[in-house]
Amino acid sequence: MTIAVALLVVAGALAWVGRQVAAVAAEAAAATAEAKRTRELTILNLFAPAVAGATADPRTILVWQPVAQAARALFPDEFNAIDRAMGTAFPFSRARLEAAHAQWTAEWLAWERSHDREYKRRAAEAEHQLALVPSPDARLTLESIEREKLALYQRRYEEYVRVAKALDALAQGAAGP
Repeated sequence: MTIAVALLVVAGALAWVGRQVAAVAAEAAAATAEAKRTRELTILNLFAPAVAGATADPRTILVWQPVAQAARALFPDEFNAIDRAMGTAFPFSRARLEAAHAQWTAEWLAWERSHDREYKRRAAEAEHQLALVPSPDARLTLESIEREKLALYQRRYEEYVRVAKALDALAQGAAGP
């Protein structure tokens, strides 16, 4: 009988230890899940300004995308969970990158038209002044306007091409919609 009682005590102790281990394991799993949710929320908060900024200025993506790639490499599980929840790659999907490229191009075309109108107006004023009072200074003013127009156009076009190519390369390398 003493062996039976000893076996019952041992069985009870094992059951108690088993419950304690299960409780600790459950607490550890809950803490791990909570830490993962906290990291996901932190990632969402970190990149919220990037998403908003990219809508206002597509060049913002060129600054944030390398940071996003590094964060994605460090926290792949969290990014995968966010991607699933959003239904697209976070923070910049291929569709968002393509939209940024289209927005950048539309802004360029609007600037180009405005630039052309402004310099045609200034050149017309200078030509009118030259017709009224022909002088070397009036001719130099007209030539200066043409040089200024071309220099500004060239600088702006170089920026347009650089950003457009970078956005296109990101879109080509992006995963999913």
